[in-house]
Amino acid sequence: MKNAKILVINGPNLNMVGIREPGVYGNKSLSEINSSINTYAGGMKITCDFFQSNCEGEIIDKIQSVLTDYDGCIINAGAYTHYSYAIRDAIAAVNKPFIEVHMSNIAAREEFRHNSVIAAVCKGSIAGFGMHSYLLAINAIRDLI
Repeated sequence: MKNAKILVINGPNLNMVGIREPGVYGNKSLSEINSSINTYAGGMKITCDFFQSNCEGEIIDKIQSVLTDYDGCIINAGAYTHYSYAIRDAIAAVNKPFIEVHMSNIAAREEFRHNSVIAAVCKGSIAGFGMHSYLLAINAIRDLI
């Protein structure tokens, strides 16, 4: 496989992992999780860029950049997963593989978290494995690129 370049997008409140609900999201900070992703992906000759924002429009702009700058994208859209048709449409407009990721098992949480509006435009979804959800997504995206 050629060297690949992917973008890892994290949405609202994911900058607070390690602090926010550690029983759900674990004790590692987002920078620690990103470092683990980077090390794991590097072993597969995948370069990762990381982006986190609490703002929907900024996330949409980054999704659109995947079209020209990346081979694929791993996205944890946070709460936007459940209602952002704008993010869904941005993913649909980019002809690159996207993997939806969630650290918690969204199907086992509050009912409003059970529906993902972005799932239908992603190649697949991985949820419930904490930070390891991202590493599983690296394996999946490697096979799709």
